[in-house]
Amino acid sequence: MAGVDEVGRGCLAGPVFAAAVILNSNINTKGIKDSKKISFKKRILLSKYIKKNSIYAVGSASVEEINKINILNASLLSMQRALKKLKHKPAIAYIDGIFAPKNVNMKFKTFIRGDEKITCIAAASIVAKATRDLFMIKLSKKYPKYCWNKNFGYGTTDHLHGLKKYGVTKYHRKKFKPIHKILMRSTRETQ
Repeated sequence: MAGVDEVGRGCLAGPVFAAAVILNSNINTKGIKDSKKISFKKRILLSKYIKKNSIYAVGSASVEEINKINILNASLLSMQRALKKLKHKPAIAYIDGIFAPKNVNMKFKTFIRGDEKITCIAAASIVAKATRDLFMIKLSKKYPKYCWNKNFGYGTTDHLHGLKKYGVTKYHRKKFKPIHKILMRSTRETQ
């Protein structure tokens, strides 16, 4: 079976990422749990361990896709991409949440809070979150004023302060409320 989870739905900036993970039968699952309950350092180490001892794939949906098709559909698209990239087709995909991606041509089952209950989904959440965190840290080098290296694109005080002071970047999700408000205010001021 493959566990599937996405990360970054609630962020104000950056793509949404998903991972699909088929754990090897001999993997030590101690410590594999919901990625939100693990420190950054431990998440990176666990992600490396999972990737070394599993079949996995990562998919993402860009900010442009999020702006065009909305965050839910972009999340499902990132899951679909992760599943389609898997080198081995699983008998079934266990998906975190209540929605499943379309056009994956395999059996699936959805689980509310699956990342808290099912190890392969928790493993997927760790791989997806570690991948996205590292992407946002790299992106933060180009845009240091938003503190993405610490907040990973979530709407923290530092991030919101950066938005108010320096404006919106191409990596911000234009339809998300705080970003939309800033853009609307800018439009009114230029008229």
